[in-house]
Amino acid sequence: MTTTPHPTAPTPSFAVIPGNQVQRALTGRAREIVDLVEATYRLHGDGNSVNPPSYFLKFPDRPTSRIIALPASLGGGSPVDGMKWISSFPANVGAGIPRASAVLILNDHDTGYPFACLESSIISATRTAASATLAADRLSRGRPRPRRIGFFGTGLIARYIHTYLAETGWEFDHIGVHDLSPNSAAGFRLYLEQSGAGPVTVHHGAEDLIRTSDLVVFATVAGQPHVDDVSWFDHHPLVLHISLRDLAPEIVLSAANIVDDIEHCLKAATSPHLAEQRTGRRDFLTGTLDDVTAGRVTVPADRTVIFSPFGLGVLDLAVGRYVYDEVARAGELRRVDDFFHELRRHG
Repeated sequence: MTTTPHPTAPTPSFAVIPGNQVQRALTGRAREIVDLVEATYRLHGDGNSVNPPSYFLKFPDRPTSRIIALPASLGGGSPVDGMKWISSFPANVGAGIPRASAVLILNDHDTGYPFACLESSIISATRTAASATLAADRLSRGRPRPRRIGFFGTGLIARYIHTYLAETGWEFDHIGVHDLSPNSAAGFRLYLEQSGAGPVTVHHGAEDLIRTSDLVVFATVAGQPHVDDVSWFDHHPLVLHISLRDLAPEIVLSAANIVDDIEHCLKAATSPHLAEQRTGRRDFLTGTLDDVTAGRVTVPADRTVIFSPFGLGVLDLAVGRYVYDEVARAGELRRVDDFFHELRRHG
């Protein structure tokens, strides 16, 4: 009896892509990455992805810290599987190192073998900024384009969002800044002034920042709502609620709400999740950002509009695959040739 041998798969390879290579691959590509994020939302909306719930590792002895696993699978023309493993340790800031650190593992679609490990705090900030920039553009159509922006929270994510807005053509007559840390607010103001931004005001209270902004960006580490006065939003701004837990349910329920994924966003004590728990319903959600970009949902011009993105792992995969392809195209992959050792089934 003869048997037909199975085709031999190529020997799996593994590459490590450090942060400097990630940054080089993404610098100056804001418009391209925003388009990539929009295309990824479309794939996800069409069912060409698997994006299970994020998994939170929390610590009884370090209640403000956490590490999150975001597994995902993305289809389309360049299918890829993988996982982002990202930590948030706010106490790091006081020690002079960033709050968040992350790695991204990319797995081969056909064999499941991991083929790359990428530094991913830059990828995570990039996909977050691209998503926020896409939302700012699509959700401001049909209403006067915001000319006054306010940043509530002045860390890395705020910087990336401002950079992406600036690189995609946004201009502001005035920029407001507010942070519980005066040093952080001052540092962000210096960055804005050095980048050639317009007049910058550091607000010592949240109310002044919100009332004087047409576009409000929440990029904090808040674990529970701390903004609860609906009247602060009487001028109906566009709100990019990136940090997800800043707004009291009353504010969420008073607004038109756009999310990136309904099931994901209504978990983990986010502000929309708290609104659902309070009311027992979900009809305060207007739709997803993909609904808006595809024309299935129209955003009202006479209400506050809040974009609350949970942050989908498929976005990290899309941007991570983009970085991998750029580094490979440049011939700069740092391969670990003997990473996989036991490749013969019977020795």
